[in-house]
Amino acid sequence: MRQFATIMLLLVAMAGCNKPSRVDQYRSEKHQQDSIRLEEQVRSLAFYESQLETLMPVADSLLPLFNYERNEKYQDHGYYVAKGSGSLRVMVRDDGKDLLLYREGKRLTYPNPTLKGREAEMVERAEHLQVTMADIKELEKRIQRTSLEVQKYQKRLQKN
Repeated sequence: MRQFATIMLLLVAMAGCNKPSRVDQYRSEKHQQDSIRLEEQVRSLAFYESQLETLMPVADSLLPLFNYERNEKYQDHGYYVAKGSGSLRVMVRDDGKDLLLYREGKRLTYPNPTLKGREAEMVERAEHLQVTMADIKELEKRIQRTSLEVQKYQKRLQKN
């Protein structure tokens, strides 16, 4: 009986040797998850870059209608100022966060129902530029973050 028990223990021990260890299973699953995440990040990066490629021509068509002004000494951000605005000064911050209207040095509320004709068109162009610039800045941030994620997953997969 004792011999039979010893033989059974040896058989059970040998059968367990052929199975992959839990550590190997974990590494395999982690590698698969990282591969999937890498593919997702690469797709996201391609999507963001395609969106940026569609927005850049829109911004390029609007920018000739504005002059860029920035005082390096005092300002962190510059402003795109509408050309030929007469008494109305329309300004868009270069990161798309602000749209400012000034008439004779006084700030106007936005949106302003008193603007008519050419002034209203200028404000509409400035709104379009503001949205476009904000979208471009957001896409640039997303591209940067996603590129870092892609690099991280590529390094992880190279280690394994």
